Order: sequence, then structure tokens, then C-alpha cells
Amino acid sequence: MPTFAYTAIEARSGRTRRGTLESASAEKATAELKARGLAPTALTVAGAESGTVASPRRRARRPATRKKARWAWRRAIGPKGLARFTRQMATLDKAGMPLLRSLEVLARQERNEAFRAVLEDLAGTIRSGGSFSNGLRHHPRLFDRLYVNMVKAGEAGGVMGEVLGRLAGFMEKSERIKGRVKAAMTYPIIVVVLAGAIVSGLMVVVVPKFEEIFATMLKGQALPALTRFVLAASTLISHHAVAAAGVLALGYAGFVLFHRTRTGIRAVDWVLIKAPLLGDLFLKAAIGRFTRTFGTLLSSGVPMLPALVITRDTSGNAHVAGAIERVHDRVKAGDAVAGPLAATGIFPGLVSSMIEVGEETGALPDMLTRIADTYDEEVDNAVTALTSLIEPLMIVGMAVMVGTIVIALFLPIVSLIQHLQ
Repeated sequence: MPTFAYTAIEARSGRTRRGTLESASAEKATAELKARGLAPTALTVAGAESGTVASPRRRARRPATRKKARWAWRRAIGPKGLARFTRQMATLDKAGMPLLRSLEVLARQERNEAFRAVLEDLAGTIRSGGSFSNGLRHHPRLFDRLYVNMVKAGEAGGVMGEVLGRLAGFMEKSERIKGRVKAAMTYPIIVVVLAGAIVSGLMVVVVPKFEEIFATMLKGQALPALTRFVLAASTLISHHAVAAAGVLALGYAGFVLFHRTRTGIRAVDWVLIKAPLLGDLFLKAAIGRFTRTFGTLLSSGVPMLPALVITRDTSGNAHVAGAIERVHDRVKAGDAVAGPLAATGIFPGLVSSMIEVGEETGALPDMLTRIADTYDEEVDNAVTALTSLIEPLMIVGMAVMVGTIVIALFLPIVSLIQHLQ
């Protein structure tokens, strides 16, 4: 009976076990190890060359699974699904379930085949002796640097469940804010679409009919200036719609290409934070994102300088990222965070003052979370106020456009009636 040398992961503790086992075949040896609560990662005949005794099918499956996972996740899961997965992992860890077992359980329950492939690939990385953070790095489009570095910090500190809980809370909070903004903007978008449809219908269908009536009844008489303007706009829309759509498409494509350049990104981001009314809203949202991300990283055990680098890369605004970069350089030189942050001119004095208090009291992560909560609430209130202001303005604007068209069409009729009298 052959003797097999094995390397396996202990299901309960997650520790690596090595030893030898006598068995009639590799399949029976694998079954016996699983019965002992071990997940074999390598199984070789004692004295043979190093290598895993496994079927060619198993050796070929792993790269295929990873390849499938890398492209398929794009349609597999969104931010809400990722937050749900993170929350489930945190709950299972707190319940005492090993990491490998948690991934296997979630993979079996996952209905989406693409994300199931991702989970199976993560479990395979752990079975082969790799870490959870290394497995996450294989899927950079799904797990960003913030996610990977927080998990890595949790592994180093032995507080994986706590870190995953913080990460899930961070993601859930971000999704709630996005949801409130989208809900607030739904009604104005519906009004804009309806107004565009109504005006287009009038200009394409109704106005040309009146133009024929004017040509027949007025017999070349001069039309009011407002009527001539509306008729010209109708002709432009009716007969040059394709050309206008092409011009708009070219303009949009040019803007997209410009926005991909470094200059374009800085220009657009500068407009976003300096624009009237909306600029303050975008700046507050960027500050809230910065403080929440920075505080979450620090509370999870990520060192100060790497946390600033990750926060810079996830800030979402080129000017805010530049300010964080300058703070990073000053902190690297030995300064605190509050002073360089105030010197950037981007962050309000209240933010730097509260961060200074947090540094002095040793409670910087908690202070950053409080700042983030404050600014998120301000963003929520600002969006609500702005929406309540936009709604009546849009309704009035739609009424003015439709009313202008109607008046322009009836002015010649009124003149004709007066002429007949």
C-alpha cells in the first residue's frame, strides 16, 4: 500500500498541517483526510518527485476558474452585493467559522454563477496556502485598494471580523448616501424627460401644421417675430435632427476624450467644486468621503502614510487628491495631519480643527468618523433643499416653453381675426 505525503488546511482553525498517510489510492487518501476535517492542498507519493497527485481535470480547473472569475464578475455583483458579501463574511467570522469554511458556505449559497466563481477562486487561494488579501488582489476590478489593504490589516492584527464589519458599514453608508441622491434626482429627471418629449412633439407635429395654415390664410403677410422664431426652430428640429444629433454626439465624444486627459480631469473637477450652488455640495461630498475612508483605514490598523495614499487614490476629485498628496508629503517629513490639511486651502478650518483635537486626544479615527457623519448629513440636507428648489423651477420652465409655443402659434390667428373684423 503506497504512502502519501500531504499538506492540508485544518477546517476549524485554518492552520496548515503536513504528514504522511497510507492508502490504496490518491482518491481514498483525499477522502480520508476530508473525513478528519482536513482540506488537502498537496498530495504526493512519498519518495516521488514533488508535485500534487491529482487528476488532470483538477489541475486544469483552477486557471479556468480564475479566468472566468476575472471577466465574469463585471456583470456578477454591484456595490450593494459586495457590501452584502462583506457583511456576511463579518457575521460568519464573529460566529467562529473559519475563513475557508465561510467562503465555501457563501459559494454554495450564491446563485450568481460569475460571483460564485470569484468565491471559489478565493477559497482555492486559501487552500493552496495563500492569504485572503492575496486572493482579493486577483480581482482588482471588484476589490479595490481600500478593500484589499483593510483586509490585509485585519489579517496582520488578527481582527478580521472587526475589520470586515467596519468595511461593510463603510460600504453600506456610501450606498445609502448614493441612494438618497438618486431618489432625490428621480423627479427632476422625469420632469426634464417629459418636458423634452412634449416640446419635441409640438415642434415636430403641431407647429408644421400651423405653418401650412399660415401660408394658406395669410398669403405672404408678415408674421410676428415670436412666431417666426418658433417656426424656424421647428424647421431646424424637423429637417436637421440627424445633423443636430451628430453634432451633439461629436461634442459628447470630444468631452469624454478631453476628460480622460490629466488637464481635462483637473478642469472638470475644478468646475465641480467651484460651481455656484452645486460646488459646495460636491466639495462637502468629497470631504465626507475623505474623512470616512481615512478614519475607517486608521481604525482598522492601516498605518498613517499608506492610509493617506489609499485615501488619495479613492478621493474622486483631482484637486482633493492633490491636497491629500501634499498632506502625505508633510506627514512623511514628520508633521501632523491638521496643519498641512489647513494649508491646502481645500478643506475648511472646522475639519482641520477637529482633526487637530483628534490627534491631541489620540482619538483621530473617531473624530474623522464624526466629521464624515456631519458632512454626510449636510450633503443629504443640501440635496433635499436643492431638489425642493429645482422642482418648481422646472415646472415653471416647462410651462414657459409650452406657453411660448402656444402664444407664438395663436398670435397670427388673432391678427387674422382682427383683420377680418
